Amino acid sequence: MQLRRSAVAIASHIAEAHGRLNDAEMRKGLGSARAALNEFETQTELAESLGFFQAGAAENILELSSEVGKLINGLIGVLQPDSR
Repeated sequence: MQLRRSAVAIASHIAEAHGRLNDAEMRKGLGSARAALNEFETQTELAESLGFFQAGAAENILELSSEVGKLINGLIGVLQPDSR
């Protein structure tokens, strides 16, 4: 159940970030999405170690979450203020 909540939180934070009025606020929302993703990955690893997943399922989930993390990080990078 907690895995489901954190997965929903990732999507919710991304949607919230999309609705923000400026880049700084959007970065903050995406940072919250990244934090929720870290929580999700930790919960997945714990669930795997406790035997709640079939063989290979957690690995697949973690690979997909890694891709989501790359997308979030890419969006954050695009929104970084110019360092000129």
